[in-house]
Amino acid sequence: MTTTPTIIDAHHHVWDLTVRDQPWITGEALAPLRRSFSLDDLRSEAEAAGVTSTVLVQTVTVAEETPELLALAATDPLVAGVVGWTDLTAPDVAETLARLRELPGGDRLVGIRHQVQEEPDPDWLLRSDVRRGLIAVAESGLVYDLVVKPRQLAAAVSVAADLPELTFVLDHLGKPPMATGRLQPWAGWVSRLAEVPNTACKLSGLLTEAAPTWTVQDLRRYTDTVLHAFGPDRLMFGSDWPVSTLAADYQDVVHTSRALIEHLSAQEQAAALHRTAIRVYDLSTDHVTAPTRSNHRL
Repeated sequence: MTTTPTIIDAHHHVWDLTVRDQPWITGEALAPLRRSFSLDDLRSEAEAAGVTSTVLVQTVTVAEETPELLALAATDPLVAGVVGWTDLTAPDVAETLARLRELPGGDRLVGIRHQVQEEPDPDWLLRSDVRRGLIAVAESGLVYDLVVKPRQLAAAVSVAADLPELTFVLDHLGKPPMATGRLQPWAGWVSRLAEVPNTACKLSGLLTEAAPTWTVQDLRRYTDTVLHAFGPDRLMFGSDWPVSTLAADYQDVVHTSRALIEHLSAQEQAAALHRTAIRVYDLSTDHVTAPTRSNHRL
């Protein structure tokens, strides 16, 4: 018997193509994603993998999406938190965040994210209007998720150091060039980011960044880099479902992630699998589902 969750999936998405398009899903390689994915699609997969709670993350820069995600969280016990989107550059960003917190499910809003990876300016995070928005995120008690490419990590390091009151969570390890096998300059910048104490990192998005012939050892070069830099207490597991289905099914994603941290102690594994997510996102114990029985040992 256990009273704590075995695994929290700190990064996944849902979308309904009958509600709105996902314009980023283009080309033959992404064709399998051109359908709707719901929480019901995820539920049985999550339960089979020992995942008891999740963090639902935005996909598009559309204001209407975040209230929809919050409404899902309000009615579905699987979702412990939501990382939404709002226009950081808008002059009324603080008021918008306050309104989101008052919506159904608003108590599950834990963070904000913007698709910085799509911004052509590598220094977008350093703009004065963006900084003002990030300060509003911090003052709202929320976390900021960084979805960036390696060329944008320098700006991420600078803004994180400049705003110690805001916690920054690096999604997908900062998208290292895993398919090429190169570590630098990505590893250097990730280590610099980890030196900033108000940062954390998600072990997420691994398999879709890797070469099709990836092995666990191939992935380990990158995960060991962030493990060494951040330590298990600042790492958290995320599946990046359903994007991850391009490379593997949900069970394989969870199994691979656990294999990458199996050399850690039980306490360190517990940190990466659920404790870091609870602490960093300040997930309410009322919203984190604890299984009454589990065969998944930490």
